[in-house]
Amino acid sequence: MWLEKLHLTYFKSYEEKAFTFGEHVNCLVGENGSGKTNLLDAIYFLTLTKSAFHNQDALGIRHANDFFVIDGVFKDPGRNTQITCSFQRGQRKIFMADKKPYDRLSEHIGLFPLVLIAPNDTDLIRDGSEERRRFFDGVLAQATPGYLNDFLHFNKILNQRNGLLKLFAERNYLDEDLLETYNEPLIILSQRIYGHRVSFMNRYVPLFYKYYDFLSSGHEEVDVIYESEVSSEDFPSEFRRNRSRDLYAQRTGKGVHKDEYTFEINGVTLKKFGSQGQQKSFLIALKLAQFELLKEEKEKTPILLLDDIFDKLDDRRISKLIELIDTGFLGQVFITDARPERSQKILERVKADVRFFEIEKVLS
Repeated sequence: MWLEKLHLTYFKSYEEKAFTFGEHVNCLVGENGSGKTNLLDAIYFLTLTKSAFHNQDALGIRHANDFFVIDGVFKDPGRNTQITCSFQRGQRKIFMADKKPYDRLSEHIGLFPLVLIAPNDTDLIRDGSEERRRFFDGVLAQATPGYLNDFLHFNKILNQRNGLLKLFAERNYLDEDLLETYNEPLIILSQRIYGHRVSFMNRYVPLFYKYYDFLSSGHEEVDVIYESEVSSEDFPSEFRRNRSRDLYAQRTGKGVHKDEYTFEINGVTLKKFGSQGQQKSFLIALKLAQFELLKEEKEKTPILLLDDIFDKLDDRRISKLIELIDTGFLGQVFITDARPERSQKILERVKADVRFFEIEKVLS
């Protein structure tokens, strides 16, 4: 599977622009601020129904306009599929496959798998548990059938229960029976989501080990540890016993929304004790493990987006990525770089077809 054509209308820095891409390596070159990352974000948007870099669709509209349209053609063996995303201020976002609208955006997730490696991936290490949960939930949403619906359902009920707890606090009363109508589905969904995550991690972590060894000297012991209170057989009782704390805090304190993924190197926290090089290898290994797992689960080769990758990696790690490209394992790859001469020198080693696209800065 690969993206052959892309047409943008009023998306971010693009007024109107059409691209025809190659099946293998597509290198987007241009000075900083020219729109290279915006182009990657359009591809991300078209596959995952949202931006990789912000959570407000309106921020995707080019200034002084009221809408944007992203239109692309994906090629599979024996089939072309046109995917169109349109958004107008104040209206609902619309996704269409061959001009037929989806009833729910979640139906689109996972049909065109994609992996992004970007400079802000360091947030996975630097930031708190919410950022790591968001990453793994995103992988699971693409890879595991049913996960996204369970996850969305859980969050809807969680928000409703939190609203009820706040109402109880404001009015100084408690309706046990009403609260229980939210307790039971939250417990069931927490256990189901926990099961999804455990099954996923059993497949994902060995792939992560493999790619960390591939990228590094292989002398360190690394780990991704999944921890959840839901693992306890007594979780349903513990959830209900936490009611008083929930009422005081006006939010739900137990459930899969409190799960943690811990990154370790040689038995200690990566954030505190990992060198810059070790952290880079760790992050790329996370993404390459995501890539291989999606490839296995979807029986399609994901699109790989590499944003500003040559600025962030040393020669050895770049050589390792080039090695993966040369084997054909990575399929279609998009690379951004502000230094065309560097890209040309690095990519001249690649045996696959390489196409360069010069992205020119648009003056407002």
